[in-house]
Amino acid sequence: METRALTHFTPKIIIRMEKGKLICLDDRWVSIAIDHREDLGDVGSLDFKFLEKSYPTAPKTTTWWGNFLAPSKNFSPLQMLKQALSRRALVYYYPLAGRLREGPNRKLMVDCTGECVLFVEANADVTLEEIVDAIQPPCSVLEDFLCNVPGSDGILGCPLLLVQVTILRCRGFIFALRLNHTMCDALGLVQFLNTVGEMAQGKNAPSILPVWERQVLNARDPPRITCIHHEYEEMIDYSEQGSDAAVMVQKSFCFGPKEIRAMKMHLPPHLSNCSKFDLITSCLWKCRTIALELNPEKVVRVSCMVNARGRRNNLHLPLGYYGNAFAYPATVSGVKQLCESPLGYALELVMKAKVEMNEEYMRSVADLMVIRGRPLYTLNGNFIVSDNTRTGFREVNLGWGKPAFSGPPKALNLVSFYVQHKTEKEDRILVPVCLPLWSMARFQQELEEMTSSTIVENINNNRPANRINVNVVLMIPRL
Repeated sequence: METRALTHFTPKIIIRMEKGKLICLDDRWVSIAIDHREDLGDVGSLDFKFLEKSYPTAPKTTTWWGNFLAPSKNFSPLQMLKQALSRRALVYYYPLAGRLREGPNRKLMVDCTGECVLFVEANADVTLEEIVDAIQPPCSVLEDFLCNVPGSDGILGCPLLLVQVTILRCRGFIFALRLNHTMCDALGLVQFLNTVGEMAQGKNAPSILPVWERQVLNARDPPRITCIHHEYEEMIDYSEQGSDAAVMVQKSFCFGPKEIRAMKMHLPPHLSNCSKFDLITSCLWKCRTIALELNPEKVVRVSCMVNARGRRNNLHLPLGYYGNAFAYPATVSGVKQLCESPLGYALELVMKAKVEMNEEYMRSVADLMVIRGRPLYTLNGNFIVSDNTRTGFREVNLGWGKPAFSGPPKALNLVSFYVQHKTEKEDRILVPVCLPLWSMARFQQELEEMTSSTIVENINNNRPANRINVNVVLMIPRL
């Protein structure tokens, strides 16, 4: 397999910015947003406070950004987007201008006090063309285009939304945001961004009105756990890895039609019609486990974030619901069996875990939150994957057309996001991966050996003639 590192020159970025400003709801509308409290529900009220204290690198916020080109010399996205947020979008999504509080049994609630969101204005002496590679996941310039305003990144009592708009020398701009994950999932965030875009383009009301109604995913009375939830089992002790002190690095790997065909050559016929997501997930899980060199007697798991919306899950969520509506059913395997078994073994486990996701599973998750006091999902020995290729990020139009890139900017320690990566010739899936420095090289080697035509040809020379060789796979790691 050909492995090609992306080499590019990232120019020095000079950022001129004002301090983060609090922007509030239009004064005419503040009265509808204050002096009441909204319940986040049992599914949305995850234990992010515990994450904040004990696992600072765990996912508790959603980061998104889009890069837009603007042909007009007279455009002013700063004021237009600021007004679209404060005077219009936040009127409909007023809970985002509130602050989280903690209630009984560690349940989270948002005080709708109209305390505002953070908005940062900036200018960068650089063009989009000059940083086109650097903005792809894992983004090496994230801190330049999404600054961390001191005191704003907590879970309780902090702004729920931070937005930074950076004007580039080419008259394009970068719109980046950080959102408290207790408020929205990816689809809810896209719905909010579409509203911002509609308001920036002059509409007076969103095409889809937002709906709160978090109670639709509350626990049953009485609550009862009816499904197996490997994602909430007691955490496994992997302290022998020394991962806490490890230097973490990120690279991205690109999967297109050629790569998908090559990986399918490793599967038995009855699994050849699997989805791209399931195939890539099983491959990454297997290679990642090998690269981490875990104790063969330990148990590992992979958790797939699965959307609970749609007819299949029968949850009857109202149109416009923008809260968290997902679960991450997990599957488990012994380290030795996963590492030594064919790819089809991991694939069947991933497919089985996703099939278990239905209405009963979601109800069982909500009941588990109440019965077990909102436990933390398993972190150690876990690999979490989230498919963002069909969430609609690339379709968001803030008034200047579709973005050059849009989506999560990088992976987290145990979470990889699948992002659309379109080229002139084909559509690909870009997956940023975060691993300890000492295991990244081994991970890349394992992924290469699984798909390298040279290695497979050598093996096939000793096999019956009816075996099919694996095609060359091109991976593009980005530093």
